[in-house]
Amino acid sequence: MNTKSLFSSIGLLAIAVGLIVCVIIISLLPGLRIDLTEDNLYSLSDGTRNIVSNLERPIELMFFYSESATEDIPQIRSYATRVQELLKEIVIASNGRLSLNVIDPEPFSEDEDLATGFGIQAVPISQGGQAIYFGLVVAQAEDELRGPMGRAAETMPLIRPDQEQFLEYEFMKLISKVDQPDLQVIGLLTELDIDGGFNPIAGQATQQWMVMDIIRQLYEVRRVDLDTSSIDEDIDILMIVHPHELAQQTQYAIDQFVLAGGSVMLFLDPSADSMVTRSQEGSLIPAGMRSDLPALLQAWGIEYASDKVLADNELALRVMMGENTRPIAHLGMLGIQRNYLAQDDIVTNRMEAINFSSAGAIAPADGATTRFDPLITSSTDAMLMDARLLEDVTDPSVLFDEFVSAGQSFTIAARVTGIVESAFPEGRPVLAEESSEATDAAADADAVATEEAEPVAEHIARSNGEVNILVFADTDMLTDRLWVQVAQFLGQRVPQPFANNGDVVINALENLSGGAALTSIRSRGRYSRPFTRVIQLQREADDRLRSEEAVLLESLAVTEQSLAELNQTEDGELIGQITPEIQAEVDTFNAEMLQTRRRLRDVQYQLTADIERLGSNLKLINTALIPVLLTLLALMMHFLRSKRQKRNA
Repeated sequence: MNTKSLFSSIGLLAIAVGLIVCVIIISLLPGLRIDLTEDNLYSLSDGTRNIVSNLERPIELMFFYSESATEDIPQIRSYATRVQELLKEIVIASNGRLSLNVIDPEPFSEDEDLATGFGIQAVPISQGGQAIYFGLVVAQAEDELRGPMGRAAETMPLIRPDQEQFLEYEFMKLISKVDQPDLQVIGLLTELDIDGGFNPIAGQATQQWMVMDIIRQLYEVRRVDLDTSSIDEDIDILMIVHPHELAQQTQYAIDQFVLAGGSVMLFLDPSADSMVTRSQEGSLIPAGMRSDLPALLQAWGIEYASDKVLADNELALRVMMGENTRPIAHLGMLGIQRNYLAQDDIVTNRMEAINFSSAGAIAPADGATTRFDPLITSSTDAMLMDARLLEDVTDPSVLFDEFVSAGQSFTIAARVTGIVESAFPEGRPVLAEESSEATDAAADADAVATEEAEPVAEHIARSNGEVNILVFADTDMLTDRLWVQVAQFLGQRVPQPFANNGDVVINALENLSGGAALTSIRSRGRYSRPFTRVIQLQREADDRLRSEEAVLLESLAVTEQSLAELNQTEDGELIGQITPEIQAEVDTFNAEMLQTRRRLRDVQYQLTADIERLGSNLKLINTALIPVLLTLLALMMHFLRSKRQKRNA
């Protein structure tokens, strides 16, 4: 095609038609995306795609955003754009099961009433400034019989910018809850009085721990017998607290529950303080204060010593061991701060402090095939101490005599995922009584054959998918004394937490209740990408500025001392007048100060020049170098094509 035909009326019409066809094709293929960002900021996790592709009912996403009120706030508008892009990607991946409705609630409008009805409130963006709506509602598709306010819905009242890296997880958690609104079932297997018990010394019943009060408000809790031989299929999460010498059949039931895809939250303890009963006559230390599941832990790739307690000199809590005593550091009672909590995991993100007492330590076992991701760790000024030393400590100071730092950090809680083999490769363990019954049955085979045999579940030797296990090496973290004060108000128990122990347990249950797909959703990378080269230049300039300032201050101190000496007689009396020597010293100092200030300005000027030069180079690359390279590439392709045509001719 020559140039004249290309720019003729027919040629221009053909180009216009071609462009329209391209636009239509692109609009019909909204799922076609190419994510070129380093952290895959615009790519959904496989877990998200699995969830939205298997939704049981249509779901509507309502993004309440005051767009008209944020016209002059570019930071919020930019964040809102990223939120909408993420929501649109999720909707596209659902193949029509999700729909997105962006709502701008104007004051005194029906949209504002709708937002308020779903629990979304306007928040001020500055003191005395206008309040805006910035929240999300996930609801079942509207049912004409129930109306918009009668359908199952989950609300995120405020989408905070500081939680941006976890937005995909938070959105999918809401969608999962709406898709399956029935309460998740938690199976509780424990011998501790976590649900309340009886204090023989006080002679009265004890209330259930506050953490169970909160869990029962959000989930259906079902007790599991300590000698059970199977876990009910409708149990979603198995919460095991202090498993002490569990029967083989119970361990096998746990093993098969995990391999079948069930989630487990396990609390171990080398010294369960909650079992100790203290009175004026002394402390009653029962047997069974240590818990362990050696066979299962080995199969899951976890190493744990049930006779070792973690002692940490840096994170030790200061406690009072009696009345009228001063607080003293207790190496076995730890206050884990934010720096030692995994901020890239939704379970521990945004937590500030979690308290432990006589906790143990876990680690990945040698040759483990599972992934071991620490959630809570100690400082490096820590060691593993014999558990017997902490069983009945009345003076915590004696622990310092035994403390020798190992110079390494230990893991208190971790997430374990991956493919695992059964801890019982031979199948369900056979008890001695079952063996004798089998012998009797063989002797009376004719009678047994006439009876209907109970179905036996097929043995699972290997997990079909990745298991999901959260392990905490402490049970005392669940007790009220370590994280909450409970007040009574009108017959109701009102929690007043002073640590995040309860929060981390609820976060863990919410994470596990979403199944493997929700758990696998990664935290998204940060959208803010600072120029590392510019930051390096600024740091170098700051170092030079501090160095020059240090020289100036040192010179000032020397000059002041010299002036003080010149202004005194040999007897130490003040002269009271400016002598030629003093004036000369002052002039010398002023000249040095001017010279130093000039050097400081030169350093700042050089920093600005380096940054501007870097910006100019980037502009040159973006505006000139890239087009030149593309042009050279096009010319090379044209040359190769021409050469190929000549060869074929």
